[in-house]
Amino acid sequence: MMKRGSKILAWMIGIVLAMIVIAILIVAFFDWNRLKPTINDKVSQAIGRPFSINGDISAQWSREPSETGLHSLMPWPHFVAKDIVVANPDWAKTKQFATLDALEFRLSPLPLIGKRIVIPDVQLRAPKIDLERVGDGRNNWTFKLPESAGPSEWALELNAIGFDKGHIDLADAVSKVDLGVDVTPLEKAIPFGEIMAGQERDSREQAGKTTGASAKSMSRSGADEKDRSDQTKQKQTYAFAWAAKGTYKGTTIDGKGHTGGVLALRDAARPFPVQADVRVGDTHVALVGTLTDPVNLGALDVRLWFSGKSMANLYAITGVTLPDTPPFATEGHLVATLKKDASVFRYENFTGRVGGSDLGGSLTYDAGGLRPSLVGALKSNVLQFSDLAPLIGADSNAQKKDRGDGTAQPNDKVLPVEPFRTERWKAMDADVQFTGAKISHGEKLPIDKLSTHLIMKEGVLTLDPLNFGVAGGTIGSNIRLDGSTAPMRGRINLGARHLQLKQLFPGFEPMKTSFGEVNGDAALSATGNSVAALLGTSNGEIKLLVNDGAISKTLLETAGLNVGNIIIGRLFGDKTVKINCAAADLDATNGLVETRLFAFDTEDALINIEGTVDFKTEKLDLDVKPHTKGFRVLSLRSPLYVKGTMKNPSVGVQAGPLILRGGGAVALAVFAAPAAALAALVVPTSGKGEDNTCRPLLEELKKNPAQAPGVPRPAKK
Repeated sequence: MMKRGSKILAWMIGIVLAMIVIAILIVAFFDWNRLKPTINDKVSQAIGRPFSINGDISAQWSREPSETGLHSLMPWPHFVAKDIVVANPDWAKTKQFATLDALEFRLSPLPLIGKRIVIPDVQLRAPKIDLERVGDGRNNWTFKLPESAGPSEWALELNAIGFDKGHIDLADAVSKVDLGVDVTPLEKAIPFGEIMAGQERDSREQAGKTTGASAKSMSRSGADEKDRSDQTKQKQTYAFAWAAKGTYKGTTIDGKGHTGGVLALRDAARPFPVQADVRVGDTHVALVGTLTDPVNLGALDVRLWFSGKSMANLYAITGVTLPDTPPFATEGHLVATLKKDASVFRYENFTGRVGGSDLGGSLTYDAGGLRPSLVGALKSNVLQFSDLAPLIGADSNAQKKDRGDGTAQPNDKVLPVEPFRTERWKAMDADVQFTGAKISHGEKLPIDKLSTHLIMKEGVLTLDPLNFGVAGGTIGSNIRLDGSTAPMRGRINLGARHLQLKQLFPGFEPMKTSFGEVNGDAALSATGNSVAALLGTSNGEIKLLVNDGAISKTLLETAGLNVGNIIIGRLFGDKTVKINCAAADLDATNGLVETRLFAFDTEDALINIEGTVDFKTEKLDLDVKPHTKGFRVLSLRSPLYVKGTMKNPSVGVQAGPLILRGGGAVALAVFAAPAAALAALVVPTSGKGEDNTCRPLLEELKKNPAQAPGVPRPAKK
């Protein structure tokens, strides 16, 4: 019985081994081309369009070097299918979606027992792909897969994709992109560090050309050292070069870069090196880093450079709403968590220049939720005041043209007419803090610092607060612009505190002997999509008070046309005159600002100003009435006038250097500066001086502060 059992067992084992050998021989010598009709038919049904293998299918068997133990004894098949074609839908312009000279892959046999198809990598030989999307949203890269009654019993595990020389065309009518990309293998691999160093040098040189700064000033030594010390990246190499040419919304695209040779789809420990240097019109974007786990949209970790004529131009490329700016360049570290419809991008510790200003900070862009959102904090250590002009369209026509804006400022207008891009405000939300630690402005403006908190939500933009350091004091304000309506509705509340007289006009010599401070408040509401339109429809009140101060006598004598005393002051020096009271109570109705009260009373003179400033037409109609106290040599007591427009004011009695210097100074001090930047919308505070001659007016203004429309105002007297 024992011998018989042993013989039966031996026969059974022999039969099994024979079957395995026969199966291997059949598989090894099987003509796989016989399966082409079946494969072509099944794949065509699966993807919903014609698929064909026109060349040979072959299989070679070999043991897998990466396997160990008994698994290393099992041979793996290595399949090669040549001349593969995937057709396009009928509506596409071209017949073929993709062609491959060959498709190669290895298959692990043992997992098949557990209904797992394990493919370590797929090699694509000379791929050519034609991507197309038409205006109604249909695209040729979405395949209509057949509906399944339930989950498949089989699971596919594809770990990596390797590729060869190839070409990709993209024609997207929705995003208006027409692009061709060529991919070619390098003769030898290039280390990550070499690519990083070259891109860093080129990007900083480009940034210098764009902003006019030196390449050295664009350096980020701390970030450089961090990137160089990343050993994981240092081990990466680039095996392919790519080049792209085309158009985006009619703008030329020209790009180049490098990639790795194998795209790891599941292994987070094998990041895929990427490098790109792209120009879209006058905007330059470059990056060097790695992409990890692309199947699960894992992460992007790159050094990122931006430069161009205006940050607003990045909207078309990135979808991020940014303001109009002078030429800019930034450099930082971008880390992204990539998820479908919920990616998060963090631009960390970036530095750069915007015009003549430095800029740094960190921003986070979250593409998820109802709307994307931008959150962060920015700081400029030295901010050029002129670099703020494009924010409200106040830069020159040449600068507008250079940054790509087609709205020219009329030659006869001062107030900016360039419309705000309110349609972009609805595309995303924002919560950003900005600080300008020091403002550089030459000698004409007394502004020294700036801070604001910008919030944009559902098309409504608020700056709350928007604070300036001005003339040794502060101007605090909050601004609300509702871009969700057409026309836009705006509201501003402003308070000026402790502005020093001697610092208000630093370029005007007679003001240097003045002292005292200005306090004020303003409340305005308006409608319109530009600064000109908002001011031209403004309604509200402006109030101002100066007390307990002194001012240059020469300035007052100039306003009073006391020619003799001006000459004496020039020969023997100036002196100061005590201010008894200076106050303004202005009313704005549909852009027309009218003086309820505008008086300047000192021990030597009383100056009254009456009339209107029409922001809608930018016309001035003011009477400046000087009343000198006491005997004045060669005094001309005729009233002055300020007429004409903000662009070309006319000052009388007689146009001449003296009157222009005096009356013109008064006009500029009271009206030109507010028109330019709303910086002089000022008004009273309790402050000092309760016992001086301003007390009755001060008490009245305290009881009746500036109010926007909708709040009852006292009747005009």
